[in-house]
Amino acid sequence: MSSAFKSSFSSHNPASFPFPQSPKPQMGRVIRAQRKGAGSVFKSHIHHRKGPAHFGSLDFGERNGYLKGVVTEVIHDPGRGAPLARVLFRHPFRYKHQKELFVAAEGAVVCNVEHHVGDCGVLARASGDYTVVIRHNPDNGTTRVKLPSAVKKIVPSGCCAMIGQVAGGGRTEKPLLKAGNAYHKFRVKRNCWPKVRGVAMNPVEHPHGGRNHQHIGHASTVLHDAPPGQKVGLVAAQRTGRLHRQVAVTASKSDKGA
Repeated sequence: MSSAFKSSFSSHNPASFPFPQSPKPQMGRVIRAQRKGAGSVFKSHIHHRKGPAHFGSLDFGERNGYLKGVVTEVIHDPGRGAPLARVLFRHPFRYKHQKELFVAAEGAVVCNVEHHVGDCGVLARASGDYTVVIRHNPDNGTTRVKLPSAVKKIVPSGCCAMIGQVAGGGRTEKPLLKAGNAYHKFRVKRNCWPKVRGVAMNPVEHPHGGRNHQHIGHASTVLHDAPPGQKVGLVAAQRTGRLHRQVAVTASKSDKGA
């Protein structure tokens, strides 16, 4: 090969070839999930909230005895389906020694059950929910309860609970009937209504959009380390499909383990 040919080949610009160049990748729009992560108008509406629904703190009187309180009023909290009861402890520093056994009998219906002692109640708190006490184990100080999802859980016997069922049962069974009711329902909660489906959007607006008939067109599962504009659908799903017998299988396994 001659030196003249080498010099001309080395100084040649590849862009001058008449071959078609690959188009520059175009980025889509910022999807709804990315906008929610930034906050702004997607924050919770807490201006008229009355306060959290939980038991009082586990102070010295609660640890060594019990306090007596009076329900002063039943109030409505915007954005919450069940009413709240305001309890007034008239003498918070005068407590009685715990001589009675404040233990719910087996088969009793309780709600707002604590998972750990002093966490102020985390189980069975939605409107109409309740938990059934199955069995007490005095040997290791644990209690077995049945949750609203039919799953049986073991909690310490020292956990607090409220006797009875949460008010407002069947609230979700009443239809909204019109969009105006849905507007007022979600107005006091957060900016999450109306929610446009991804398959109803254009392909530039959502990864599921842009089909002649509304379908995703590919698997709805997505990796947990996917980029923000792609992370929609079933994120890092171990399994997909309907849960027909999953609750029964989990309950049977827990029974065998206990």
